[in-house]
Amino acid sequence: DLEKEQLKTLKKVVKHFENGLPLKNVTQITEILNLCAEKMNEQEAFTEPLCELIKLFELPFQKKKSSDEENYSVEVSQSIAQLGYLMRVPSSQVKIQICKSIVSFYNMELPGKLLSGYQPTSANYKIQMAEEGLAEALVLSLALVENQLPEKLWVLKALQHLSTSGKNCRQMVKAQAASRLCLYLNGADPSGQLVFRSSDILWNLLENASKEDVVDQLRSLECVRALKEVFLDLVTRGFRHCDHQLRNDLLVIATLLAENPAVAIIESGFAELLIVLATFTEVKLPNPLIKGFKFTYSYEDFEMKKLLFNIIGILSKDPSAAQVLSENHVMPALLYYVKRNQNLGFPGWSATQYEELQLHAIAVLASVAPVLVDKYLSCQANTLLLVFLEWCIGQDPFFGRGNSFHGTGGRGNKLAQMRYSLRALRSVVALYDDAVSINLCDQGAISQLLEILKYAADKSKEKEDTILLEIQADILFILSVLCENDVHRKELFSCEGIGILIPFFKMDPRKLYSGLGHNCLLLSALDCLWSCVIGCYIAEDSFIEKQGIFLLLDLLALKEKNLCNIILGILVEISDNPKTTLPMSIWRGKRDQTAANLLIQLWRQEELDLGVRRDEDGKIVDTKRPIVTSFQKQQKVIPLPASCPSFAIMEISESIRAKVYSLFCRLGFENLPGLSAKDLVTLAIIQHYIDFKIGEVWSEICAELKEEFRPVSSDERILQLISKVSENTGETVVALQNEVLKRELHHKIQEEKKTYKEIQATLTQRELINKSWENFLTRTSNYEALKKAKMLQKTLIEASRAKSKIHSGPEHSTDIPKLHTTVSNPLITL
Repeated sequence: DLEKEQLKTLKKVVKHFENGLPLKNVTQITEILNLCAEKMNEQEAFTEPLCELIKLFELPFQKKKSSDEENYSVEVSQSIAQLGYLMRVPSSQVKIQICKSIVSFYNMELPGKLLSGYQPTSANYKIQMAEEGLAEALVLSLALVENQLPEKLWVLKALQHLSTSGKNCRQMVKAQAASRLCLYLNGADPSGQLVFRSSDILWNLLENASKEDVVDQLRSLECVRALKEVFLDLVTRGFRHCDHQLRNDLLVIATLLAENPAVAIIESGFAELLIVLATFTEVKLPNPLIKGFKFTYSYEDFEMKKLLFNIIGILSKDPSAAQVLSENHVMPALLYYVKRNQNLGFPGWSATQYEELQLHAIAVLASVAPVLVDKYLSCQANTLLLVFLEWCIGQDPFFGRGNSFHGTGGRGNKLAQMRYSLRALRSVVALYDDAVSINLCDQGAISQLLEILKYAADKSKEKEDTILLEIQADILFILSVLCENDVHRKELFSCEGIGILIPFFKMDPRKLYSGLGHNCLLLSALDCLWSCVIGCYIAEDSFIEKQGIFLLLDLLALKEKNLCNIILGILVEISDNPKTTLPMSIWRGKRDQTAANLLIQLWRQEELDLGVRRDEDGKIVDTKRPIVTSFQKQQKVIPLPASCPSFAIMEISESIRAKVYSLFCRLGFENLPGLSAKDLVTLAIIQHYIDFKIGEVWSEICAELKEEFRPVSSDERILQLISKVSENTGETVVALQNEVLKRELHHKIQEEKKTYKEIQATLTQRELINKSWENFLTRTSNYEALKKAKMLQKTLIEASRAKSKIHSGPEHSTDIPKLHTTVSNPLITL
């Protein structure tokens, strides 16, 4: 009788709340649900009332006040989370009802009648409250419905809705949802919902939670095999449009797995399956892995083809995948697209689709070729690429669509094809493989690349863009690798190459900051100069005759940090040619700057950057370690083997000071024009750079010895003597610097005295002029003063005459007759 009363009471409760649960009663209903769940273990009669109570959660909760949602949020979230724990009840009906109620959260329908004095909660209230533990509980309940397909599908449907929230996805990942779902993918399911809903949840987990954590859960061999089997089933047996879409979704997930080297995608055979599919239409060899597969050339197949190409590019980064790529004919499949485009397109693909696949394949070739060099050479890939590049600069009337990512900038031209073909060549040449270089040069690649470079440079004059700049930079790099350490190739390059190379060094300096890539292009040109010209006297002479040294010094005068080191290196290398000394000596920059002055300025700036101590006049401060950097001072004494360079040696290659010193050894240290006293002070340090560097090395040797050994008396004396010699060199340089400054000070004093005398003479002359003017004014305005002046004049004239008269001719009067002015004769006055 008690059981019947309880069932009646439950029916009354359901009837009472048939229009919705008030928020204040949700906790009580949850307690009743738990009691019913316990009763179900003994009496199945409670199944129906339990389902009816759970069904109440499908209706909106009711609130009296707007603040009720916040006030009851903790209780409500706990009650909704409790629904997930009720999945333990051994009843399919209850489990399905729980899932239905959860799904209803996302499609809430208002009841026909509202409770008096209440109003429904907001539409998203239940969804927000469900983010506190429900998703994790449902994921764990998958183990309870592993062999029950209807219940499993309902759980997946509920999880599919819950996975739209990032918070729920993080909870699901915490409960190992990704691996659990993946392992259940192969379960029997005639409807196909199992794979569809599971893949959708995996997608949401990847988008809304940590992608690394999800991939880490899928990395096991069992998970990858499960994905492979499901994917293969969709490929060979899926003919519906939705099957093709689901196949592509799984392919994207496989792509994410392939990016992680720890995933067993090769061991599981999944990688081989994907490669065989990628090369299916190009190789045309029967393979039992994909027996029965046919391309329909639909949009989904087109997307799959691109995804498969992408996976090949990803697999090429894994060294362990090289054998799989080689055995499954990836190289000939990719090289199939290295041919001129036909306007009709590939059979089955439109011209636009074929162009996109072609560019994608050549882009992937750049990743695969360095891994499969032997296959690359055996398939004559260099020949195909060179012929294809010749078509790219030809007059064939082809108009690129430029619709895809790889086709950027290629609309109406062949620049996209040229760009990716050169990128493929660059990737192989960058291996510095002799077989590749010889193969290219034997086919006349140097002259052909120079022709393409000229074509791209001319196009760039019309309109500069990043693609043209990238093309030029890639060609310059390829030429650098081909010509490096081969004098004959440098001679071939010099015939046309120097004339093409020179304009790069005349680039407007303002373009270096444009952001388009001019900086990279200039560096590539400098690298090409170093590799293709330096070391061949014929090429060097041609470069010097075309005023190349002047152009390099002009670039050096810009004082760009990323350019100075390489330009100085080039100048040091080419300075072995005796013809370089004259242009370096006669070069003049802005404000008549000389090369010596420029080099000294670079030296001072470098020492400032390195933290080398100098006083305000640029003199040496520490005579024991005159050129040591602040970084070297911070380093502790670390005993190193003889094969390892010390800090003093490493500093030579990292800074520009050694290069500046080498150039001064060519220019000389005496009689250099355009140098100030401060420059001469710095020049004294540069002149003794090698002596100071030797002293640094000995100082390091002494410090290392004292760390591990105690030198014998004779060695100790020798080390002290060497140290004293180095210090004496520093003191000698300081004395020389003081002498230079003293001479400069003396010169300045003499110049000041000379200037003072000139000023004094100018002032004296000005006083005489002023006094003469005053006298003049006095004579013109005062008759008595004029008479006195006249008398004085006569007296002076008489005094100037000889005492004894010489009668050699008639006497002449000194007065001017009929003079009617008060001004005396200016000639006599002066």
